[in-house]
Amino acid sequence: MTKTKHTKESIKALIKEKNIDFIRLQFCDINGHIKNLAVPATQIDKVLDNECMLDGSSIKGFRSIETSDMYFYPDLDTFAIIPWGTDKNDSNVARIICDIYDQDRTPFEGCPRCNLKRVLKKAQDLGYVMNVGPEAEFFLFKKDENGMPTTIAHDGADYYDAAPDDLGEGTRRKMVRALTQLGFDIEASHHEGAEGQHEIDFKYADALTAADNIMTFKYVVKAIASQLGLHATFMPKPIYGINGSGMHCNLSLFKNGKNTFFKEDAPYQLSDEAMYCIGGLLEDVRAFTAITNPTVNSYKRLVRGYEAPVYLAWSLANRSALIRVPAKRGSATRVELRSPDPSCNPYLAFAVILESIINGIKNKIEPPVQIERNIYKMDDKARKRAKILSLPGSLYEAIELMKKNKVVKNALGEHIFNEFITSKMQEWEKFRTYVSPWEVDMYLKM
Repeated sequence: MTKTKHTKESIKALIKEKNIDFIRLQFCDINGHIKNLAVPATQIDKVLDNECMLDGSSIKGFRSIETSDMYFYPDLDTFAIIPWGTDKNDSNVARIICDIYDQDRTPFEGCPRCNLKRVLKKAQDLGYVMNVGPEAEFFLFKKDENGMPTTIAHDGADYYDAAPDDLGEGTRRKMVRALTQLGFDIEASHHEGAEGQHEIDFKYADALTAADNIMTFKYVVKAIASQLGLHATFMPKPIYGINGSGMHCNLSLFKNGKNTFFKEDAPYQLSDEAMYCIGGLLEDVRAFTAITNPTVNSYKRLVRGYEAPVYLAWSLANRSALIRVPAKRGSATRVELRSPDPSCNPYLAFAVILESIINGIKNKIEPPVQIERNIYKMDDKARKRAKILSLPGSLYEAIELMKKNKVVKNALGEHIFNEFITSKMQEWEKFRTYVSPWEVDMYLKM
């Protein structure tokens, strides 16, 4: 998404020119859910002067009731006019993404966006800017007669299918138009491999902009689908037996405007920074998987046989490896981390990924030899000989690994680290004690 440089005056001029009625102050909670406060456009001076307040005790993982007064600090460059009517009166509405500040006017340590900025500053102090190109997949499902979502796929098409098999072409086209109006540079859209599954690709950006883009992308996809009587979901594995939805992240580091991952005369034309990046990610990925794959359902996707990478290895082309280095070189040289899924909070995900890369570079962590074989077809003994570990198999296992890792704790800060673990252990306990329909079918008549 191309950010427009805004000032207070330019925003007020746009509000007047476009007859904007309401402004949505958007922010993100620890679990990656978009929240917002809608204010009349007549309150724009109050918004721009950082005087709009939030009850932090009402947001899970934010503040206690004793210290609940917080402030919206809008990022002026994220101001955008929402290109569709958001209510039955078809009001003209704009949005602006905000950081959350404490009552003493300092960045709130539990604000995921503020936290990512803190980690980005560490990279900046080393001279680096991390760019991210995310690929977030989603499903389109039909709704029932009461307007509630089902798991009945919108179509039965396959990878790269065309109409009339692909019934999502028109829906994706409307999504692309809305995203383009919001400043996205859309590169492609297509049907994915599972029934009702889709992908819309947009251009990479610096990590903060990329995280903002993912949140906006989800917002747009869900809104347009709902307008068309469909339900869009970023749930990693909504249907048993078919592919789940991933969010591959293409990563690169730039210094002084140049891609530091490319080195013409190095093996594979990959620089030391690129190799240390791979080494750092492989070193810490098991510990940060709870962040990049944060739900119980995430681990229904991370299984063999459905194109989801579960084995800790890297390769130049092998898509069974967790980390892949696509063929393009020069300024397009990048490392693709294939395990994250679109249910994650992108601000937290990029924070742990970047902290892991910094760890790899600072400590010169060399990756193992690349794996060229199809790891899915290797048996346990062969993987053991190659020293190929697996990602955690459940949210509980992932949280236990996360608890012991200093890199993840440094990436999240103490507040988010503790609140996230508490929230996810509660989620795991609910799942652990819930009697599912599968159990009833399996054991009731035993």
